[in-house]
Amino acid sequence: MTVIEKINNAKSPLFTFELLPPLKGHSIDKIYASIEGLLEFEPAYINFTSHRNETLYRERADGTLERRVARIRPGTIALAAAVKYKYNITVVPHLLCGGFTKEETENALIEMNFLGIHDVLALRGDPVKGTRMFIPERDGHRNTNELIEQVVNLNKGRYLDSSMESASPTSFCIGVAGYPEKHFEAPNLEVDMAYLKQKVDAGAHYIVTQMFFDNEKFYRFRDLCHKIGITVPIIPGIKPISALNDIKLLPQTFNIDVPQDLFKAVVKCKEDKEAREAGIEWATMQSKDLIKNGVPGIHFYTLGRSDNVARIVKSSY
Repeated sequence: MTVIEKINNAKSPLFTFELLPPLKGHSIDKIYASIEGLLEFEPAYINFTSHRNETLYRERADGTLERRVARIRPGTIALAAAVKYKYNITVVPHLLCGGFTKEETENALIEMNFLGIHDVLALRGDPVKGTRMFIPERDGHRNTNELIEQVVNLNKGRYLDSSMESASPTSFCIGVAGYPEKHFEAPNLEVDMAYLKQKVDAGAHYIVTQMFFDNEKFYRFRDLCHKIGITVPIIPGIKPISALNDIKLLPQTFNIDVPQDLFKAVVKCKEDKEAREAGIEWATMQSKDLIKNGVPGIHFYTLGRSDNVARIVKSSY
């Protein structure tokens, strides 16, 4: 079943999580270990992030710089397929605008279709590292709406080559991201909500939110979605604090707020182990409250470590 079918058929809130592909040259074994630490909770699906190419500079012997383009975490589709068939579980690769042409996107979707992967999370992606403005690839998508349109066209059997005859349609389920505290590039929350409505109107089947630490912000976001006519399921995303530096880095990286009570709980910790315990306690409180308030599921951002998520799920579900 696709993600939307699982949501529609679920009798209780779904448990799902996200993993990073290994760095180039690293083993898949850590991915397997993270998954196996959570299998007892019957995850409905697993997301796998995708990353654009990065530009690296190396100094030559003569002091000049050599520019090289590389993908630091390759293999998202292959990794998702390996997990799908090893564990018989639904997988959701991320599909990005940034760093990819329309043809590369179509080829990726064809590969996924051949592999029996029928779910994607459609994202614009971040600007190139070190820049502020998102610039699409030549013949790439400018925004998520255009990316969704391409996936929807494939579902109708419309490929980039319009001269193709009797082309087979695909059957992708499309998820998109939502931002309870607004996307950092949006001038205000109202504009950001309008962009989200456009993504849903373009063909998105469900929304997964950016991480947040204050449930009231999620409930406000959910109410705003309903107010502007967004009726697709909205799945909250949770990231447990797992280290002392998280309290500083996560707000900077993801443009989110940390409630004062959580901030106080973490800053009084003397080591990462204590901060991790504080994070588990807070995320458990969040999860119980979200389930009590009728969410279709909770999506956990693990960053590759699953022991803390296992404890949260065991206490919450």
